[in-house]
Amino acid sequence: MKIAVGSDHRGLSAKERVVSTLTRLGHEVIDFGTRATDPVDYPDVAFPVATAVGNGDAERGILICGTGLGMSIAANKVRGVRAAPCHDSVTAELSRSHNDSNVMCLSGDLLGGELIDRMVRIWLQTPFDGGRHARRVDKIRDFEKK
Repeated sequence: MKIAVGSDHRGLSAKERVVSTLTRLGHEVIDFGTRATDPVDYPDVAFPVATAVGNGDAERGILICGTGLGMSIAANKVRGVRAAPCHDSVTAELSRSHNDSNVMCLSGDLLGGELIDRMVRIWLQTPFDGGRHARRVDKIRDFEKK
């Protein structure tokens, strides 16, 4: 799977771990940065990652900032993106199975490395359930067309 990844300065360490995990799992990674600890505004990273997912250049995206919230807000401004801030294994799984999320947003400050690894694996492996959930996701897609 081709996965776009990005972080701000507060998520840099976690992003490097995620890139390593994804590569080890055999995924192709497009790294949109940042690559340094110098301050960077999260929208400057969220928009390119989300755009890559929204236009089909990447199948999924993972964004990391201090809380995961800013990245989620910014990424969800891009048509076709369903970015979910995930803070544990349950939210990682349900964001996929119920919401068909295509961008996962993580906290670089509040989550440990092993938990991030587990969440990434769960999120990548969990299929969308469809059914009643598909109807709801379709309503989001229809709204975006307006």
